[in-house]
Amino acid sequence: MSVCVMADIAGTELSTADIEFINQPEIAGLILFSRNYENPEQLKSLCAAIKAVREDLIIAVDQEGGRVQRFRNGFIRLPAMACLGELYQKDTDAALLQAKLLGWLMAAELIHHGVDISFAPVLDLDYQRSQVIGDRAFASDPKAVTCLTEAFVDGMNSAGMAATAKHFPGHGYVEADSHLELPTDSRRKADLIEDMQPFRDLISKRKLSAMMPAHVVFSAVDETNTAGFSATWLQDILRTQLGFDGLIFSDDLSMEGAAASGAPSVRAEKAKKAGCNVLLICNNREAAQEIVDTVREQHWDLIGLDKMKASRVIPEKLYESSQWLGALSQLKSLLPE
Repeated sequence: MSVCVMADIAGTELSTADIEFINQPEIAGLILFSRNYENPEQLKSLCAAIKAVREDLIIAVDQEGGRVQRFRNGFIRLPAMACLGELYQKDTDAALLQAKLLGWLMAAELIHHGVDISFAPVLDLDYQRSQVIGDRAFASDPKAVTCLTEAFVDGMNSAGMAATAKHFPGHGYVEADSHLELPTDSRRKADLIEDMQPFRDLISKRKLSAMMPAHVVFSAVDETNTAGFSATWLQDILRTQLGFDGLIFSDDLSMEGAAASGAPSVRAEKAKKAGCNVLLICNNREAAQEIVDTVREQHWDLIGLDKMKASRVIPEKLYESSQWLGALSQLKSLLPE
């Protein structure tokens, strides 16, 4: 199985150390955070500088909306996706239309500034338990989540952006935050069927290019490993039973939900053995370099992320285009002030 590394940088410009770091062939992508952003023009310059060093690198961000929107000042403020679930209960057609428009709006603005993908949409169900998921989820009903996320993905695709679903098989039930500790979901396997339904539905419709598993232990299925470190989840269930053939990203290997598995090199080996193609490591350059060295020393086959790149050119005057203005007009009631 082929793998690659996705890492990060510290600032709003590339440093000499960054350039040396990202020139390593094991690195296929960079993820940007709020610390990498000042304003739209700075972002455009940063993305252009990255592509000048490595044209093949994929640039990613978490730009879901609501609490999880890394680029804010100068960007459209996107609502939390739960507002679509609320609208879906009142006016299904309006909710689906607005989900598609929001998917397009989010993707088009990022592509316009040089960012290739946003890690979206969230397919988790909202059980009113998880603070880390909460209103990031579209809804609590699996059918509503399937319909809304499919429309959102169609919008992303129409702008030229591939979709990455998270957090397989569902992070919405556990209360613990996997950024800070290791959550365990002790429900029976049968109880997880509803959580998996949106993933199953969108996979069957071939809507998803990539998947990000949850740093959650589902003890009824694999009592030892989180989903992202579990061959049972990623190979037996996701690949074989559900038929997913896209890329599998590890969630951030620096998170506490991953740290329980050992040193960065050990986490990388476990993620690769479980079935992850892209080893995501953030906020720790030393750990990222250790994972890059592990990939190199183990002579693992490398995979590129070219198929995640935008396939459509967004107009240079995006903010003046009729499609942009039309989307804003139709979304006026949803967009935060």
